[in-house]
Formats: sequence, structure tokens, C-alpha cells
Amino acid sequence: MYKDYNMNQITIPLNIEVMIPEDDIAVAVNDLVESIPAAAFEGFDHHFGASSHHPRMMMKIILCGYAQSVYSGRKIAALLTDSLRVMWLSQNRCPSYRTINRFRIHPHMSALIEEAFIQFRGQLQANDMIDADAIFIDGTKLEANANKYTFVFRKSVEKHQEALRAQSKLMYDTMYEEMIIPALIEESDEAITAGHLNTMHQALETVETDLTDTIDATEAVEDRKGIRARRSVIRKTKKRCADLREREMKYTGQLATLGDRNSYSKTDPDATFMRMKEDHIRNGQLKAGYNLQVASNNQFVLGFALYPNPTDTRTLGPFLNTMLEQFQHLPEKIVADAGYGSEANYEMIEDDYERTALIPYNTYYKEQKKAYKTDEMHPANWSYDVENDRYICPDGREIRFERYANRTNTYGETRQLKIYASDDCSGCARYDQCIKSDRQINKRIQKNMNLEYFKAQARRTLSMKENRKIYQQRKIDIETVFGNLKANLAFKRFSVRGARKVKIETGLALLALNLRKFRKIQADRLQKYGKSGDSSELIDESPLFLVFKGLYVPAPFFL
Repeated sequence: MYKDYNMNQITIPLNIEVMIPEDDIAVAVNDLVESIPAAAFEGFDHHFGASSHHPRMMMKIILCGYAQSVYSGRKIAALLTDSLRVMWLSQNRCPSYRTINRFRIHPHMSALIEEAFIQFRGQLQANDMIDADAIFIDGTKLEANANKYTFVFRKSVEKHQEALRAQSKLMYDTMYEEMIIPALIEESDEAITAGHLNTMHQALETVETDLTDTIDATEAVEDRKGIRARRSVIRKTKKRCADLREREMKYTGQLATLGDRNSYSKTDPDATFMRMKEDHIRNGQLKAGYNLQVASNNQFVLGFALYPNPTDTRTLGPFLNTMLEQFQHLPEKIVADAGYGSEANYEMIEDDYERTALIPYNTYYKEQKKAYKTDEMHPANWSYDVENDRYICPDGREIRFERYANRTNTYGETRQLKIYASDDCSGCARYDQCIKSDRQINKRIQKNMNLEYFKAQARRTLSMKENRKIYQQRKIDIETVFGNLKANLAFKRFSVRGARKVKIETGLALLALNLRKFRKIQADRLQKYGKSGDSSELIDESPLFLVFKGLYVPAPFFL
């Protein structure tokens, strides 16, 4: 016996809404987008041309697709006819994949996504689901939509440009000696630019034209042969000059694209080549990508930013500014790992933002070990005479203050160091253990007192019980976000190119991640409430709670 199944039976079509479960992700997407103020959509208004699809509807179908790991515009367009979720959100309207892709990269999308994050954070705070006292910051690398063999490296460009300019200088000197061109540079070591090469090319064209006119006016065969031979040399030189000019313009443009970076991809010039953790071949191959910085609390993403530099140290300053200016959220405690623990970052957090940094420095954990504390050859464990400003080494010799010195790093930051030196280390039984350098005769110590102050402050801050508990939560909080993003949401590689478009796609993915996480927590608490019958298990039964009553999608992609 089979259940009744008849394709020829006439049925009355039902409203799709009644077929959507209350705890479906589509309901979550709809409620979130509807909670965004109308002012956030004003940037999509236009007063000329044909009418367009409503931005709320477009935002809903794209966000619903991202929440189901569907990132292609064509596949999202296919959901409009295949998925009940998306059919309900679009109210049976079917924008083309081109319309979806154009909306996704609209210039106002960045502001709309930021407003969505602000609204979502406000609802999290209303439901007491995040701690307003701290944010956890970390970074991960995501692969760009670029070919891995389209790299341009700064060192290679500079090397080829240097060789090209040497050839250009030789050509300029030859043409100047032959009085073909006037003096174009004032100093002998001045570089020959593309403008100089263009002037040289024009001068050679003039010489070629004059020689052609001379050939036409000359009747003697031998004279014509000599002039043609000279014109041939001029033509070859002109061709060579044009080639040098094009290459000079190419290298100059590449250096302008590089900016402060060491590499970029020809496919996506905003992407930088960096090492990825997803290295299946294990050959350390560089891939074009972006450095994603995320601020989270209770595994909810509260803000994000993308940077082209692969290291995290230089991203903290601009990222905190982004959190404060764009996402309007920068709590009292900034929690990050040792990769952010630099003198500039400590000083910035304390002086510029007046916040507390729960960030260890690079040797913080090493200093906690017994081997470090009992190493009598390490200057940090030597006796220090505050009154005379000197150190006493294990052999009893004095290392006195000698002078101040300034050191400037590759980023232009100047640090003031105190140099300590011993008068005589000859005859010391521990000389070979103490002095490792062949260029150094007596012991010398460099101390950055400003950094030492911040290191002592970091040790004191992290030793507090309350702060230690917050820092221990860091790995559980931020690393889970990256795991959910890459593993559960399958967001490992961008589908668009360019920093602006990549930022929009990242925001949509992280917003979808937040929705899934919120619904998971709410579903667990609702289930617990249903079993215990105790309404105190619920966070809040206010309209804000009811708005987010169904935000997780354990169901398959298509409904």
C-alpha cells in the first residue's frame, strides 16, 4: 500500500509563508533586514530609468544564500525558483544573476552592512548575549579570487628597473654626445624617467624624418646608401628607446600598485601574496589573499576589516579606528594574542584610545618558564643598581650606562635606547657564554625603557585573576569564529575581486555566520525551556527576542 500520490489532482496553491518553519533561517534573515532603518537604504534610491527591485528584498535573498554557503550569483538566482525560502523572501520575484551581482557590489553596500552589524549588536546587548567590557581580536588569511602564478614582487621589479635605467642612461649619454638631444638631466646620477625617454624618442623621430628628406633629395647612389645606413641605426635606436619607455612605464606602474606592499597579484591587484594555513602540498607556496581582522565577543562577530599586509602587528591601529568610527563599538578591554604585542600598539591603546590592553608580548610565555628565570647569563636576571644606573654581571663586573641612541625601524618608527657597556671583560671565566658576537669585545646591553614599562604593565595586567580569566576565553571565542567561517560555512576563498568588493562579501558571510550562531543559542535555550517548563531559561520574551525566534538552519540547502 502506498500513500496517495496523484499528479493530476487539482489543488489550490497555498501561501508559501505557511510552509516555512518558524525556526528557519529565512525567517531570521527577514527579521534582521526588516529591523534595519529605512535611512540605511537611501543610497540605493534613483529617480531616473526603470524601476528596480527593492534593496531590502535583494539584501534578503543574498544573505539567505550566504547563510546556506551559496556564494555564486548564478546559484543564488537559481534558488529563486528552487528554494521555498528564497521564493518567500523574494515574493516570487526573479531578479537575474546580473542584477544580484550588481547589487552585491553596489557602492552603498558597505555602509548597509555596517548598519546591519550595529543593529545586530544592539539586539545582542538587549538580550544580554555579549559582554560589553571586552572584545577579542585576531586575524586569519583568506585566499583571493586570483591565479597563484600571477605574482609581482617588489624586489624583482626594482631589480629589473635598475638594470633598465642603466641601459637608458647609456643611451642618453650616447645621444647627448652625438648632439641628437639637449641636456635633459642636471646631475649625472639622476635617473632617466619615462618622460626623458619620450623626449629622446621624439628627437630620434625628428632625426629620422630629416634623414628621409635628405635621401629623397640626394641623387648619388653611394651617398644615398650611407644616409640609409645611418637612418637604419637611428630606427633601431628609436625602437630600442620605445621599448625602454614602455618597460619604464610598466615598472613605475607596478611600483605604484605595490605601494607599501612587497607583492600583489595581476588578477586582483589589491591582493597580496602570503602564506596560508591551507597548504596541502606543504611546500610553503605563497597565495594571493587578504588578512581578515575580526573583533568578537561570545563568538559573535562585532566588526571586521581586511588588510593587504600579512602580519597582524601593523593592523591593530587601523582596525581599532575602524571599530570605533564605523562599527561604533570599542569596549574597555582589548584582548589579543602576542602577535599584537608591540611597543607602538601598547602606547596607542593606552594613550590614543585610553583602553586596557590584555595583550602579552612576544617573550611573555618564555619568561614564565623556570629555565628563563634561573638563567643567570640572561641580562634580565642580573642585579640592577638603581642609584648608579648600572648592572652587575654574574662575574661581579659593572655594566654602566654609556649613552642614549635612537633606532628607526623599517616603518619609520624611532625608538630611544639606553646603551650599557662594561669597561673590560678580559679574563672573565664566562666570556664565551656571555659574548656571542665576534665584533664585540666587551659586554653591551641595549634597553628600551619605554618598551620595558609597557612589558611590566602587561605582566601586571595579565596577572590579575579577572583579566586572566578573560584572556583565557580568547582562544575559545575568536578561534571558533574562524572555524565556523571556514569549515561550517565553507567560506575559504572569495568569489569577487578588488578590496571594496571583497569587503562586502566578507561582511555578508560574517553576518550570515552571526545569524546561524544566534539561532543555535536560542534554539538550545528554547528546547531546554520546553523540557524544564521554567521560563527563566529564556533570555527575553520581549519583541526583540520574538524578532529573532528562528535563526539557525540545520536543514539542507534547498527547501
